[in-house]
Amino acid sequence: MSVIRYKVTFAYDGTNFNGFQRQPKQRTVEGILTSKINTMAKNPVQHIEVFGSGRTDSGVHALAQVAHFDFPFDIPTDAMYRGLNSMLPLDVEILKVEKVSDTFHARFDVSGKRYMYRAYLGEFTNPFKRNYTGHWKFPVDINKVDTAIHELVGQHDFSSFVAAGSTAKSNIRTIYDAKCFLDKEANEINIEFYGNGFLYNMVRIMVGVAMEIGSGNRPEHDVLRLFEVKDRDQARLTMPASGLYLKKVYYEGDDPLHPTKLPKF
Repeated sequence: MSVIRYKVTFAYDGTNFNGFQRQPKQRTVEGILTSKINTMAKNPVQHIEVFGSGRTDSGVHALAQVAHFDFPFDIPTDAMYRGLNSMLPLDVEILKVEKVSDTFHARFDVSGKRYMYRAYLGEFTNPFKRNYTGHWKFPVDINKVDTAIHELVGQHDFSSFVAAGSTAKSNIRTIYDAKCFLDKEANEINIEFYGNGFLYNMVRIMVGVAMEIGSGNRPEHDVLRLFEVKDRDQARLTMPASGLYLKKVYYEGDDPLHPTKLPKF
C-alpha cells in the first residue's frame, strides 16, 4: 500500500507543554500531534511517526513549526487541515498542509531557522505576559543591544553559548542575520536571530548576554571575548523559555539568503 507524505506547518503555545519532543507520560506537542494523526488514520496502535524540524523546550512557543508524516490514505490537504484542527487542543493550530515528495524530510532538509525573543521591560512581572515574554527589569540601551547581537552574526564557535546537556558534535554555527527593536507601546525589546542551526539554549543565552551588555553589566564588545574563551559559565544567564518563539523554518526554495540545503550537523 502506498503512503502519502504530508508536510504540516503549525503554531503552538508552549506554556502547558513539556517541550516538542514526545516523552513517556508527558504532554508534548509531538505526542499530541502523533495521537491525532493516528486517530484520523483509525490506527488502534500508534504507528504513524511525526518528524519535526527540531525540538523546542518546555515553555517555548512556535509561530510556524514544521513536521512531516506518512499517511496511509490520500486525503485532500484541505480535509487534512480541517480534520486535524478539529481534533487538536486549543494551544495547537495547523496553519498549512501540503503533499510533498517522499524524499522530503522536515529536519534534514532545513536550510535555516529564525527565532524571536520578547523581553518585557516593566519593573515587575506583568501577569498577562508572564507566559509569553522574558522579564528584564533593568534600564537598557537598545543601541548597545543592537551592537551586541550584530557581533554574533557570522560563523563562530558558540561554545560559550550552549547549555550543558547538548549532544551536538560541533558548536560551530552561522548566524546570517540579527535584528532588534524597541516596542514602546508593549514596553518590550524584540530580538531575532536567523541562522543555519541553533544549539541547546543558544538563543536564550545570546539574548541574556546582549541584554546584560545593554544594561551596562558587561563591556560593550564582550561577545568577542566570549567567542575566544569558549566557556559557558562566563556567559552566565539563560533567559526564560517563555519569551522564545520559533518564528520560521526555511527549506530549499523559500530561504531568501540560502536557497539550497545545508550540511547536516
